[in-house]
Amino acid sequence: MIDSGDTAWVMMSSALVLLMLPGLAFFYGGLVRRKNLLATVMQSFIIMGIVGVQWVLWGYSLAFGTDFGHVIGGFDYIGLKGVGIEPLEGQTIPHLTFMMFQGMFAIITPALITGAFAERMKFSTFIVFTLVWSTLVYAPVAHWVWGGGWIGDMSVLGIGLSGGALDFAGGNVVHITSGVGALAAALVFGKRIGFGSQPMEPNNLILVVLGTGLLWFGWFGFNAGSALAADGIAASAFVATNTAAAMGAVTWMTMAWIVQGKPSVIGAASGAVAGLVAITPAAGFVEPLPAILIGLGAGAFSFVAVQIRLRWKFDDALDVWAVHGVSGTWGGIAVGLFATAALGGVEGLWHGNPGQLVNQLVAIVATWVYAFAITFAILKVLDKLMGIRVTEDEESIGLDMSQHGETPYVE
Repeated sequence: MIDSGDTAWVMMSSALVLLMLPGLAFFYGGLVRRKNLLATVMQSFIIMGIVGVQWVLWGYSLAFGTDFGHVIGGFDYIGLKGVGIEPLEGQTIPHLTFMMFQGMFAIITPALITGAFAERMKFSTFIVFTLVWSTLVYAPVAHWVWGGGWIGDMSVLGIGLSGGALDFAGGNVVHITSGVGALAAALVFGKRIGFGSQPMEPNNLILVVLGTGLLWFGWFGFNAGSALAADGIAASAFVATNTAAAMGAVTWMTMAWIVQGKPSVIGAASGAVAGLVAITPAAGFVEPLPAILIGLGAGAFSFVAVQIRLRWKFDDALDVWAVHGVSGTWGGIAVGLFATAALGGVEGLWHGNPGQLVNQLVAIVATWVYAFAITFAILKVLDKLMGIRVTEDEESIGLDMSQHGETPYVE
């Protein structure tokens, strides 16, 4: 039966997740140079339109349609055929509400990748890339984890594994796919003109902090909403989400203070996001004290990943790989360490079940390989067909004027 409280909570959570797109737009927009602010904001904004339509037409069906070979969903929900007000089995919300909630995850995931190729992608190619990537990367991985695919039931692999990997709100589906996809994108695009020799300072740190605040706020819908009910698991996920974000912010700020001599504002904001990323797969499965450890690891590991990126000199402009790829990976591992049967029904290594950690590692490795390989291939093909990068003149002018003919401020 439909429960009005559960329905209201998941609908509100859907709206909170959608609010994360403007939050991401401000966060990324503040980090780029002024001549690319509007174009960066536009990428996050227009994805709400592109994937909002794609999800209805075929994305939802591929992710949650009838299982086909434990790899992809079928075509039974194309155009939302058969998706109505009656709940799915085991749920207390209308099927349409569940579809819309999942659609918000599908919308924000390709938006995260845009930070990797910030300041240098052709807008026309960006639109095609978003559609193809959402179809070939996001939908299959969502099916693997939540739609009846192999990650949810690893016994189908026939290699002696039982049970499945746990991903409460999208560690594999959202953050590893986008973070590892960002790594592939950074390698394919190459460096921005002047990278390493010219200053590329953020244009507005106030926007960065504002965006972080909106992301933190919206993330309560992202994680606690994934309980799909207004219940104790939602409450536990809510607490874990805030706790990990808080610890991530403090950890990154402190490490920057020690290494650089000043408590960095960008570091505090990035640490909060890293903590939110890491707790995403674990939010409904861990108690508050492990959430502190997850936030601590997120802030530390992502900070170190940024230093590695700087040392290796690949141009992931807004450190999507370091924050989403690395912290998303840590969060998936942390589920295998700290999950408790009191919440998720499965124990982790901490409670005497090493098998769950093995499952988590298998899922993480598979998601890394798939997301990197398919993203790399998509970009290489699009580069051959239509070009992925703006010209040197267009990049020097800035994407605001060269791609949109507009500027964010009136001079």
